[in-house]
Amino acid sequence: MAIDVKDLPPKYQAQALQKYMAQQKRRGPPSSPAADGPQKASKYHNSPTERVTPSGAVLHFDSQKEARRYDHLAALERAGQIRDLRLQVDFTLQEAYTDAEGRRVRAIRYRADFTYVLKKETIGEYTFLDQLVVEDVKSRATRTKEYLLKRKMLKDKLGIDITEV
Repeated sequence: MAIDVKDLPPKYQAQALQKYMAQQKRRGPPSSPAADGPQKASKYHNSPTERVTPSGAVLHFDSQKEARRYDHLAALERAGQIRDLRLQVDFTLQEAYTDAEGRRVRAIRYRADFTYVLKKETIGEYTFLDQLVVEDVKSRATRTKEYLLKRKMLKDKLGIDITEV
């Protein structure tokens, strides 16, 4: 559930609009689709989406599914069920190094869509401690071999399971 700018007080509406216009100015003038030729379809046929936060920041998401998941997690955070919601968090799976022949080998990193802490919960006589949750919004097409390999490395190196949504 995204917050609509129209629901904000006038002072904050102006602030959000000002931030949005500054971001658009940095991007440059919009190009017309007719001048560029036909639009190229995205690799996974997704539609990039934006959300405006109450502070006026514009968040860019790779797909509508990812944006909807953010809306849901933001609502859970406001309700107090989760805390420390973060977007696009990097995990280093292997550090960069230089091999014996002097060639530089880049680090291997995994970027999670969302991370958050699931708050402590008591069910009956059992108490579950705060737990870090790493989430990635996936479809059949985006579950690539590279992703599956990085998922295994994250579990092996850091002991973190990825929750796929």
